[in-house]
Amino acid sequence: MTTSASPVTPNLKFLLSHPSHFIALGFGSGLSPRAPGTVGTLVGFPLFWLLTFAPENAQFMMLGLLFLVGIPLCTQTGKALGVSDHGSIVWDEIVAMMLILKFTPSTPSGWGMAFVLFRLFDIWKPAPIRQCDAKLKGGFGVMFDDLLAAVYAIICLKLIAYV
Repeated sequence: MTTSASPVTPNLKFLLSHPSHFIALGFGSGLSPRAPGTVGTLVGFPLFWLLTFAPENAQFMMLGLLFLVGIPLCTQTGKALGVSDHGSIVWDEIVAMMLILKFTPSTPSGWGMAFVLFRLFDIWKPAPIRQCDAKLKGGFGVMFDDLLAAVYAIICLKLIAYV
């Protein structure tokens, strides 16, 4: 969704122009010329590793806080870019991946499967993700559709582990 007449192409100057942009663009990962969502998703791995040093209850609270903080960050950056859900905004992928990893075995195969499943659901957008993506705009919409993709990935991971 376009929010202004002329969308802005994000670059290093834009990234560094405001702390919201720096975070929403995944510390620069969203500037990737190819697959910025995939590159941004990868940023979730080291951030999740840092999160594991916090007590268990604090980890869930921090994930919730990162989601909530992402709403105004993504709103502000989307407005500045002129596109509500610009492809360079990857904070939603980062937080969603961190949530998935919280429910994933800490093994290379577990993390690899979590990554693939999340990217699959984030790109494919099965119902109701597609409908939410189309109807919910602004920072909440940006964050929420990735939260749903994360839930789908977690369910699949739990079903695979059960089988």
